[in-house]
Amino acid sequence: MDHHDERPDLDHRILTALHARGTGPRVAAAARTLSLAGEHGALWLAAGLAGAATDRERRGAWLRGTALTAGAHLASMGVKRLVRRPRPGHVAPLVRTAGRHSFPSSHATSAVAAAVAFGALGARVVPALAAAMCVSRVVVGVHYPSDVAAGAALGAVTARLGARWMTGVRDHG
Repeated sequence: MDHHDERPDLDHRILTALHARGTGPRVAAAARTLSLAGEHGALWLAAGLAGAATDRERRGAWLRGTALTAGAHLASMGVKRLVRRPRPGHVAPLVRTAGRHSFPSSHATSAVAAAVAFGALGARVVPALAAAMCVSRVVVGVHYPSDVAAGAALGAVTARLGARWMTGVRDHG
């Protein structure tokens, strides 16, 4: 989009529309809760550690999946520092953020990495929770949809590339 064009681009319009849906108290509370839980990948790291603690037979796979999720999150932070896209400025955010840059969404990166990694281990609820996390980042007004899509792609690719390592290494544990 030409930045002098008066019509907002699709990214801008989708963000505005989804953010407007977050004005209801239930939706806003759910989106804020997801944002807090997903900060620095905390929800997903805790889920991976819980999986390792409760599924002793596949403890190593759970720990490697957790490492993949953490690695994806770190990769997103590195990309964010390179790209340096500012967060949306045309909506009032519903949450505080750890940084000023928005591309890619680190919440989406770690959520989708966890969905792919832990989903391979049978954690059925993780993909739905990851999708909600991704949408929440737009609802709270801190990411454009393209930030979330890029983060989701980075998380999926990272976890997919590590899937063989995650599940193929014998656990001697």
